[in-house]
Amino acid sequence: MNKEMFLARLEMELYGLPKDDIAERLAFYSEMIDDRIEEGLTEEEAVAGIGPIEDIVSQTISEIPLTKLVKEKIKPERSLKGWELALIIIGFPLWFPLLIAGLAIVFSFYVVIWSVVVSLWAAVVSVGASALFGTVVSVVQFVNGRTVPGLALLGMSLAAAGLTILMFFACIGLTKGAAKLTGKIALGIKSMFIKKEK
Repeated sequence: MNKEMFLARLEMELYGLPKDDIAERLAFYSEMIDDRIEEGLTEEEAVAGIGPIEDIVSQTISEIPLTKLVKEKIKPERSLKGWELALIIIGFPLWFPLLIAGLAIVFSFYVVIWSVVVSLWAAVVSVGASALFGTVVSVVQFVNGRTVPGLALLGMSLAAAGLTILMFFACIGLTKGAAKLTGKIALGIKSMFIKKEK
């Protein structure tokens, strides 16, 4: 794919975003291709080195603030007529609570996801603390001459320490997964505000 085809396809894929952001991206990638050509690459190699257009579009959408996308979406292409404005005002008791309910559902979904993550991290910390406390108590049991309870506590403490290590790595994976999921949800919400009519 040459530079002209790449930029045309990129512009088509970015359609619906604010015009200034599209122009900024096109200028950025045009300059990037020109720089790579100056470094000795062919035009096709320079374009191929940039990466897939889909990744560029996803990155662009993720970098644009949601408020900017919403303003662009609700900005009327023409001025509202009197009867349209009246319908918006009369319909306010209907559409506004629905909007609030939708936002509350999205917000509660985020809260639930991150509450589970925080709860599991709290469990990791508590199991780790019990392992540490159990080890200290087992040493006290050994010092007091209570070998059997000391060995039992030491065994339970080592099991808790092992469980803490396993839970730690599982929580790291869960946290990364939750971060990716919430990022994809945010990207999906932003994508809803992009005009795709062509």
